[in-house]
Amino acid sequence: MDIRVVDGEELAAARAKLEAEWGAPIMVRGTAIGFAECEILVAGEMEGLAAYSRRDQPIAQLVALNAFRQWRGVGTALLAACAARLTPEFHTLRLTTTNDNVDALRFYQKRGFVLSALRIGAVDEARLRKPSIPLLGQYGIPIRDELDLSLSLRI
Repeated sequence: MDIRVVDGEELAAARAKLEAEWGAPIMVRGTAIGFAECEILVAGEMEGLAAYSRRDQPIAQLVALNAFRQWRGVGTALLAACAARLTPEFHTLRLTTTNDNVDALRFYQKRGFVLSALRIGAVDEARLRKPSIPLLGQYGIPIRDELDLSLSLRI
């Protein structure tokens, strides 16, 4: 699968698609991260997108990952490309998700990520700055907490 860093018009289209999916900015660990601050990878003909921030070197933050065609390896390919672009200057790829996102927890743990932090009530606080964050998430689970998952990039 063709994975590449986007630029120009494709970058604007990728940012718009991510904002449509996630809203903007993304609230991560009490901080707002805009897609303009991220490097964005695209899979194929916009079959998937990954946005990550290099701001906290040596830890990179995966801000968003979308596979618009599920069960075809798009998300896995994007993660692998992201990790490859970050080494050797980064030792960890971290992501933050919410307590309701059980599908993401399964996906990332199967790909080597480990749970590294729990922030109880963090989403309640983030909702004060970004009221568009829903109260209920996947499977009707109330969205309250943030969980970090980390992947070591050291071989």
